[in-house]
Amino acid sequence: MIRSGAKSDEIRIRIALIKNGKYFSLPDDSDEDFKSLFMRVAAAGIGRPVDNDGCPQGPWTPELLAEAISQIGPNRNGVELRTVQLWFKDNEKGISTTNIRWLARVLGCNDPEGASAWQAALIKSQARLTTRRQARQLQDPESKAERDEPSEDNSSIMIHQGDPPREGLSLARISEAIFSHGSPLNLPASVFAGAIALQFISYFLSLHSITYVRSDGIIKQVGFLWAPNWTFVFLILMPIFFAFVADQVTTWKNENRAELQSQGDVPDGWMRRVEASSYTYWVAFILSLGFAGVFQWVSVRLRPVLDGAGAIAIDWGSLAFVQPDKYGFVNQALFTGAAYLYMSLCFYLFIAGLILLCNLVDDFTHICRTLEKQPKAVPLKKVQAAGSSIIRGIVRASLSGLLVAMCMKLQSLYVVTAAPNIWQWLTSDARSVMTSLGAQVDWGDYSMPTHFTSLLVALLAVAVYLYAVIRIGLSAPFHVPLARPTTAILFLALAYLLVGVAAGFSILLAFAIVVAVYGFFDPNFSGHYKRREDRLHVF
Repeated sequence: MIRSGAKSDEIRIRIALIKNGKYFSLPDDSDEDFKSLFMRVAAAGIGRPVDNDGCPQGPWTPELLAEAISQIGPNRNGVELRTVQLWFKDNEKGISTTNIRWLARVLGCNDPEGASAWQAALIKSQARLTTRRQARQLQDPESKAERDEPSEDNSSIMIHQGDPPREGLSLARISEAIFSHGSPLNLPASVFAGAIALQFISYFLSLHSITYVRSDGIIKQVGFLWAPNWTFVFLILMPIFFAFVADQVTTWKNENRAELQSQGDVPDGWMRRVEASSYTYWVAFILSLGFAGVFQWVSVRLRPVLDGAGAIAIDWGSLAFVQPDKYGFVNQALFTGAAYLYMSLCFYLFIAGLILLCNLVDDFTHICRTLEKQPKAVPLKKVQAAGSSIIRGIVRASLSGLLVAMCMKLQSLYVVTAAPNIWQWLTSDARSVMTSLGAQVDWGDYSMPTHFTSLLVALLAVAVYLYAVIRIGLSAPFHVPLARPTTAILFLALAYLLVGVAAGFSILLAFAIVVAVYGFFDPNFSGHYKRREDRLHVF
């Protein structure tokens, strides 16, 4: 009976060490710092699944622990492997407050009381690590103390840690997540897929290629597939722009910024800076969806057909205005409504991408000012590499934005010309340089809101580049080659302004396209494309 009682006690003790199918143990009252405590519990396998004998299935490894933290329900974005690897290394880096919470959940086996006990023990151990590190730094002021793991938006961790979570809808946070979460190809692929869907729908509605005879006898091609502002823009240029911005944001957020912060004392968070522009994101959203989308659709596509009057240039979206029997009003209203909704969302993301680039510039310049007080913390070469990478990304984004504006302006001018299609208009303009000055376009009383929208797009693209030049190029403590990129941006802006104004603008337009495409591959315009060996020189 005594032996049987001892065995039952052993079973009860073993069951007490198992919670939710995992090996559990409460923390003891030791004076260990975070590194010592973490190394001990990781080797013991606390929080690991148990085998049939109730023993943990081996110690924790960085891969296993990162996977376990990422599987916690509330932690939607997980934690990067290299962050967990820092906990296992013999250094003085600690752990962030948010990651203490997730680690306590793992060690506590998702038991509320166990997780609470481990959270308290981890916080105390982290405080001891910080105290001992500060004491060591006071004894040896010239030694470079390692910082704790930075908050999410400052480093490689994919969840926000620096600020308390905000309740309600955060458009700034959502917009940033669209560009930075997941693969940089997700957003470009989505925009491309939406454009393809519109192309197919236009084909099913017989709006893809339409020959329209104007009242003056001029025959014009006004099909959807012939409009560069709906084909080239959303099939090619917008996806390229989004790819550039997404790559730039993810590179800065997860690599360059983390590299600078890991070696210097860099306060504040990336998401805090993004959310500081929340009002700007909302203004852009209201303008894009409300005015460029709904208001423009109603005034340009809906009201002229309902009222039977209006000075509008006929194209694929207004054929029901002149031929209501052939092109049904309902079908065309639904198609134009879907197209304008898609367009307004894309242009909001376009503006949001430019705002993100401005946030990125602000964040970099703030870090530069902080690092100026720590001249020995980060090599100037790494700061320069990060700044040059930002400038190159913004040059690419501005070039693609100016090409978008050119396509929009081309379409808005073509619909009021006498040319049968846009390609003949461009070729005849090129030939007019050799023969005459070309006939001036008679704009008449046509309404062309796309003309104004294209000007707004061009101004935004140039403004963001100039903002980066002023904040980084002229104030950074290092040299950034800006003469050639600035010349290229100004050349494309001039080409945009001269579209449809001066005879031979199509030749200037062709040169502008060549310059922009070259700038995509060599944004420094250095004359030859160099392969970057520095890890910070990405894309």
